[in-house]
Amino acid sequence: MAREKKKTKNNTASTKKISGFTFSKKQKIIFGSLLMLLSIAFLMAFISYFFTWQQDQSILSEFANRNAEAKNWLSKFGASIGHLFIYKGFGISSVAIPVLMFITGGHFFLNLEKKNLYNRWFWGILTILWFSILFGFFAEKEPLLGGVMGYELNDFLQSYIGKLGIVLLLTFTFVTYTVLRWGATPEKVFNFFKSVKKELAFELNSKKNAPVTEERQETVKHEIRNIDNGNFNSQNITPPVATDVPDVIIEDSFEVKLAKEEQETVTAEVKIEQEAESDNSHLQIQVEKIEEEKEETDILSERLVKDFGEFDPKLELNHYKFPTLELLKDHGGNTGITINQEELEENKNTIVRTLKDYKIEISQIKATIGPTVTLYEIVPSAGVRISKIKNLEDDIALSLAALGIRIIAPIPGKGTIGIEVPNKNPSIVSMRSVIASSRFQKAEMELPIAFGKTISNETFVVDLAKMPHLLMAGATGQGKSVGLNAILTSLLYKKHPAEIKFVLVDPKKVELTLFNKIERHFLAKLPDSEDAIITDNTKVINTLNSLCIEMDNRYELLKNAMVRNIKEYNTKFKARKLNPNDGHKFLPYIVLVVDEFADLIMTAGKEVETPIARLAQLARAIGIHLIIATQRPSVNVITGIIKANFPARVAFRVTSKIDSRTILDSPGADQLIGRGDMLYTQGNDIVRLQCAFVDTPEVEKITDYIGSQRAYPEAFMLPEYIGEESGTGIDVDISERDNLFNEAAEVIVTAQQGSASLLQRKLKLGYNRAGRLIDQLEAAGIVGPFEGSKARQVLIPDIVSLHELLENEKKQ
Repeated sequence: MAREKKKTKNNTASTKKISGFTFSKKQKIIFGSLLMLLSIAFLMAFISYFFTWQQDQSILSEFANRNAEAKNWLSKFGASIGHLFIYKGFGISSVAIPVLMFITGGHFFLNLEKKNLYNRWFWGILTILWFSILFGFFAEKEPLLGGVMGYELNDFLQSYIGKLGIVLLLTFTFVTYTVLRWGATPEKVFNFFKSVKKELAFELNSKKNAPVTEERQETVKHEIRNIDNGNFNSQNITPPVATDVPDVIIEDSFEVKLAKEEQETVTAEVKIEQEAESDNSHLQIQVEKIEEEKEETDILSERLVKDFGEFDPKLELNHYKFPTLELLKDHGGNTGITINQEELEENKNTIVRTLKDYKIEISQIKATIGPTVTLYEIVPSAGVRISKIKNLEDDIALSLAALGIRIIAPIPGKGTIGIEVPNKNPSIVSMRSVIASSRFQKAEMELPIAFGKTISNETFVVDLAKMPHLLMAGATGQGKSVGLNAILTSLLYKKHPAEIKFVLVDPKKVELTLFNKIERHFLAKLPDSEDAIITDNTKVINTLNSLCIEMDNRYELLKNAMVRNIKEYNTKFKARKLNPNDGHKFLPYIVLVVDEFADLIMTAGKEVETPIARLAQLARAIGIHLIIATQRPSVNVITGIIKANFPARVAFRVTSKIDSRTILDSPGADQLIGRGDMLYTQGNDIVRLQCAFVDTPEVEKITDYIGSQRAYPEAFMLPEYIGEESGTGIDVDISERDNLFNEAAEVIVTAQQGSASLLQRKLKLGYNRAGRLIDQLEAAGIVGPFEGSKARQVLIPDIVSLHELLENEKKQ
């Protein structure tokens, strides 16, 4: 029996634990704080929703789209919550829900009893329903007042009891609520109105007696203040004169009675004080007032802005005129796309027939026509594998007899499969149509770039400052140089010469020469260089290292200004909060453009890769951005370090899938059709674009237009860089030369190749000794200075000249 009782007790205890979940004290505090903060968030979302609900209607269907921006204070979450509770819920009365949540959280947080909590929720929900029906009844055309619930309840009730019935029902529920909730009775209501009437009569009576009572009250208060401050005198404390009181009964005035009682107590206390300290009654306290220092609220920077206005970097070239649209041609005449219905129908039938041949049924097909490519979106029937359609890429291309079929399976963000088919008659996207578009003209970006148009014929504009660097690749003649010109043209049409500078590297020597005309407006160069556009690889190395020095200098300025990026720094400098005497200045953006990166890697190698990688890693915050283009994106040119720091990439047509994977990390660039057809990615989705076409005469017109205007005295000067050249005049003393010096000189002059490896092979030396011999040969004037990975130039033409040089040294 005892065992059976114990078992029953254990069973009941376990059922209690299972059936009723209990919170610990810590859990109650956490849950309560969560509810309270969530209620505040709901309340802010509801308040903001009343002002922004119309603007945020389109966001509700794009909740998963990260690029969509909502106007609600809590962004898309606030817009969705407000739409759910206010529009689809109970309207204005939904504001009571955060209040109930806050009270519930307070109960859990403070560990209060839950009896009152259940009561509050019960009456709160009834109140929300009542006000929702009330507002829905009086404002049928305003959905925010009563919400969808209020409207539907009104519509349901009106169909059965009519509008008069709803009024009677609302009145009955209101009476029931006041009786049950507040205990209202007719007697309490009448007494309440009586008390209100008495208070009004009392206030009117007190207003009639206001002059007398206020004078007496002020005199008493004045005497009390004097006593508290120590400035009391027996003459000051006199009873009020009876003649001053008019024939008005003021016995009911509570304030006057209180004033009299206070006055009597004060006079009694003063008499006691005077009797106790009669010896010191003739002394008076003199209080010396010390004026506080005035706070200086007028800050120096604000005063400077008030007197001179904000600093304007464009002031030196304030009459500069931006290039006009007339300088650009409208290729093709019209910017619209002509729809060839026969071609669309033919391609649709071919795609459907080819898929049916492989027993793939589709339920829907839709076409989006672009400038050069048409996107056919298909929805396969249930049970069809995507990989099966993806493997038919070549078969569909064969049936369509088209070049560059590309299958996107699936399209990101859509439940469809895309088949991109080139148009038979592609249209040219002119640079003029892209620059003139509202998307580019109204772009609120630091460095806007208009690449071209998407498949849906929308202008594609991105911000170089957010990329923050761009890597371009494509085979010869596929539109890479035109793409660079489109980027430079976009920036020239949008930025003032004071806001941006270009460092142009052109190993081909012919692609970027037109921009020489805007050298003193937009270009940057080294102090000792003649041409602003760099074509010599040695100068490229010095320029890249100079940019690294500029980067370090700018970071030092940002550190002293206590800001994080160039935008904050320039804003602070414009507001005159940074002193130019401390080295601060307005910092323009610097864009480094390299037209053929593979040539630099082949000739200079690590000397180019190291500063490029350093700039790509660090330079984004201080406004130095890189645009690097190459013909073949092989792994020895685009190394892992460079690739990791270039999330934004553009791929024109390449020759193999390996090159496509190297530049984009995915295939597709090998299936493009060329002539400006390109793929763009910034680390997530790949977008197919038709690059805008800007011809050489157009670029020439733009540069002539800018170059004919007043410019700066010189180009923007980069910091001077002195290369770390080995062998700079050391070992001048002949006696300190190596024993093999003459033999090494003969080897170098005979081979006409000044390299340490040649001496190692011919003379069987170690690297250190061969290096010292090269330094000594340079000091003697036999070989030229250090030129990176290149062999040194031999300055002596033949052995005879070498012997003459050595004999002259002996004579000296």
